[in-house]
Amino acid sequence: MKYRKIFTLLAGAAVAVVANISSSLAEKLVIATWDGYTPKDMVEKFKAATGIDLELTVHATNEEIMGKVTASGGEGYDIIFVSSPFAEALNKLELLAPINHAKIPNFANLYPEASLLQHDPGNTYSVPYTWGTTGLCYRSDVLKAEPNSWNDLLNPAEDLKGKITMLATDRWLMSAGFLANGLSVNTADQASLDTVRDQLVATKKSLLAYDDTTFYSKLVSGEATLVHAWDGWCNYGTAENAAIKYVIPKEGSDLWVDTLVIPKAAKNLDAAHKFIDFILNAENGKWVVENIMYKVPNKAAMETVDKAMLAAYPNIAIPPADLLKYEQLRDLGDGMKAFSKTVSEIMAAK
Repeated sequence: MKYRKIFTLLAGAAVAVVANISSSLAEKLVIATWDGYTPKDMVEKFKAATGIDLELTVHATNEEIMGKVTASGGEGYDIIFVSSPFAEALNKLELLAPINHAKIPNFANLYPEASLLQHDPGNTYSVPYTWGTTGLCYRSDVLKAEPNSWNDLLNPAEDLKGKITMLATDRWLMSAGFLANGLSVNTADQASLDTVRDQLVATKKSLLAYDDTTFYSKLVSGEATLVHAWDGWCNYGTAENAAIKYVIPKEGSDLWVDTLVIPKAAKNLDAAHKFIDFILNAENGKWVVENIMYKVPNKAAMETVDKAMLAAYPNIAIPPADLLKYEQLRDLGDGMKAFSKTVSEIMAAK
């Protein structure tokens, strides 16, 4: 009995040690995000606040991380930053864990409108991180009048030909044509796709380039005069030249939303929720506005942004209620095949 008792005590101690080691190993999160999309000191601050380590992995595009997540079933990631149509697609594939609002007190920092997003009403599987619009970015000191229509881009005046750029990313490229024709940005029927394809092929002859990353630099240098732009990226140009302005055409915009999601395969769901709570504090939201120059759905953060910044970059101050007037890009499901084929035809056209 004596030796049996000693063995039992030793066995119990060994189990406790293993449990503690396992718990320690689990207290690490792998975060997949875009380069420069979170505060530089986030890893250190999160560790100081929670004791949990972060490992950041970087993806260049939504398509890249979507491929990795679907191939692995979500294994290897605890939090993924992804745009809303891709969050919607991952949810349809049943790869995402539900969001437990009770574990995220800082949800209270978000605007009420953040829970009304078309792709995920109530934020059941995604949490909005940034949001904004797509429109026209231009040199106000060169253009005689402010552009006010998508047709100013798609059917440019003679003096603008060779001085305009369009976004190449397929959903936004097509959205310009859809909006110009009064169509949904989620159009996938063949007749409408053909109409927009023909228009965009005609526009191609007037383009300086398709450009997703340096269009604002082309405005600064004077190489371009009018470009198709995400609002935050237009702000990068305005920061270098105050004559660079942004406008949403009269036909409207899409509402883009970048989100955080938790894969079902995440190793530590509690820690993942702690990260979301941390990233939703006002300090982190303010960093996004001041450094990435995007709007955030974080009301507590937006209220701390310097009014001078809002005056210099008016698109940052667009009220949430106005943003929700615009249609979000949605997962097209089976319609994506015809959509992608149409984009390929546009890109291949001479």
